[in-house]
Amino acid sequence: MKTEEFARLLEQFTRSAESGDGARFAAHFTEDAIYYDYIYGPHTGRAEIAHMMQDMFHRDAADYRWEMFDPVCDGATGYAWSLSSFTSKIPQFEGQQVVIDGMSRFVLRDGLIAEYRESVNGGVAMQQLGVAPERMGKVFQRWSGWLKERPETIAYLARPKGSGAGQS
Repeated sequence: MKTEEFARLLEQFTRSAESGDGARFAAHFTEDAIYYDYIYGPHTGRAEIAHMMQDMFHRDAADYRWEMFDPVCDGATGYAWSLSSFTSKIPQFEGQQVVIDGMSRFVLRDGLIAEYRESVNGGVAMQQLGVAPERMGKVFQRWSGWLKERPETIAYLARPKGSGAGQS
């Protein structure tokens, strides 16, 4: 997939996410895809991805917008940074507007997304919502655990400095 094709995929992907239609969103993924969401965790397969978007995210967020910028793609992997915003529907934060930026990584197969990961500063979102600092600490602890448990993190920490997988 060339960068221009990837940019078109991102446009369709974000419009589908904004729509709240889980099946429409999940159609951008391979049958065995994994979507790693920074709030809702990993979801495997189209049915779980559709459920996450429609029944979890859109349950909690209204007026969702998501735009991707500066896409790059080498055919198998694509990256883009994004801005997204929503209004909270969670009762204790209802009506609070949130805007965040993030970086997304897409592993591509046969014109579809096989793996999606995002890096977002969720603390910025929680501050805008008005989440209590103690609750933020618990969430950050969970996120730290997810990061440290990932196979690539374990492999990274096990390698000596200067011997990285991406070193030339």
